[in-house]
Amino acid sequence: MTTATINPPEYGWWAGNARFINQSGRILGAHVAHAGLIVLWAGAMTLFEISKYDPSRPIYEQGLILLPHLATLGFGIGDGGKIIDIYPYFVIGVLHLVSSAVLGAGGIYHALLGPKVLAENKNFPGSFGYNWEDEDKMTTIIGIHLVLLGLGAFLLVLKATIWGGIYDPSVASVRIITSPNLNPVRIFGYLFGGQGMAAVNNLEDVIGGHVWVGLLCIGGGIWHIFTTPFTWAKKILFWSGEAYLSYSLAALAYMGLLAAYFVTVNDTVYPTEFYGPLGFSSTSEVISVRTWLATSHFALAVVFLLGHIWHALRVRVIAAGLDFQEGVVNYLDSPELGNLQTPVNASDLTLKFLGNLPIYRPGLPPFYRGLEIGMAHGYFLLGPFVKLGPLRNTELANQAGLVATIGLLLILSICLWLYGKATFQKRKSPQGELPDNLTTTKSWGQFNIGWMVGGSGGALFAFLLLTNSSLFS
Repeated sequence: MTTATINPPEYGWWAGNARFINQSGRILGAHVAHAGLIVLWAGAMTLFEISKYDPSRPIYEQGLILLPHLATLGFGIGDGGKIIDIYPYFVIGVLHLVSSAVLGAGGIYHALLGPKVLAENKNFPGSFGYNWEDEDKMTTIIGIHLVLLGLGAFLLVLKATIWGGIYDPSVASVRIITSPNLNPVRIFGYLFGGQGMAAVNNLEDVIGGHVWVGLLCIGGGIWHIFTTPFTWAKKILFWSGEAYLSYSLAALAYMGLLAAYFVTVNDTVYPTEFYGPLGFSSTSEVISVRTWLATSHFALAVVFLLGHIWHALRVRVIAAGLDFQEGVVNYLDSPELGNLQTPVNASDLTLKFLGNLPIYRPGLPPFYRGLEIGMAHGYFLLGPFVKLGPLRNTELANQAGLVATIGLLLILSICLWLYGKATFQKRKSPQGELPDNLTTTKSWGQFNIGWMVGGSGGALFAFLLLTNSSLFS
């Protein structure tokens, strides 16, 4: 069988972080920026939920997600599970917003200004450099993460035992957990019961379990940091970026399924005062927080599981020698490279459809490419904001949806601008497939302007249709 010599991979924008598979500095920037986005969401959403909180209604009927978790930790809670002080929530929200700014700055620095590849040496900055195939370095990174997880478990222990206590639904009040149960037979016995860990029914066992989790994570982390993988582990495991992605997705899927079951059946860790009745339920046509949490965790777990299966199969097939780009057996060093042609993605009908999309259509100026793409996105983005937004049941639903849509389009336009600044540095052509008239800073700027104009126009058109829908009935 003939094999082809493949040059080092170059990825298009569609590949996401796979473009940085061999650029450790850029991946660090992506991770830090991602952490910043998560913290930004947590802070902004906390402040938003404070503004929507109604003391006259049960907290689980108000569509809140962060306040119930903070209430479970004992912040601002009085007897009977009533929120008596929202100031701690405000402080927590602001702290997250400030932290997100720091993380965002770090992410932008490493994504745009810092070195593309981190150096590997014995200095502290050099400890962040790595090679995907370096088993010792990879297990050291695992060890560091385990230590951090262990410290996180002990933060909950300290909150429950020293820093004010947590909410105990059995007494309907916040209390200090003075005697965590450290009996290993009791704690690890939950793993073998019918309901597993979800059978826990007292906070002494919950906090004692976190002590054990913290000890095991920190102990395991130290072990991985100071040891090298066993020979059998080196042989049985795959050592590549995509392999680590598949392992991580499998772990997330497991935790998501466990969390979905746990929140459905347990009212000790998830009190009914904050999350609603056990099981899937709704009150006065309002879906409880418990139902939302269980459903979202289950749905995400399924997505993660499918992602694990997909990437695990790719890793094994590529390890066996299949070149996804050429469709031939050829051993490669980069499993993320290539496109396996199938009757679905390579048929004449599919190729003609893709070729006539505005991003690929021949002869279309950059502004009009952005205009068409923006119009479609703006038109379809309005609906979710109108029907699912916080003002969906008011007379201002359409107006609020329009403002939110244009705001999102503006954020996406800023992202396009940032992409252009990062991609077209020193007038270099972008990696991946783009039309010939969309490979410069100027043409990308025209595309971005067209995107914003078209998106706003599409959203306004959809808004006018919704507002005047009575004319069509």
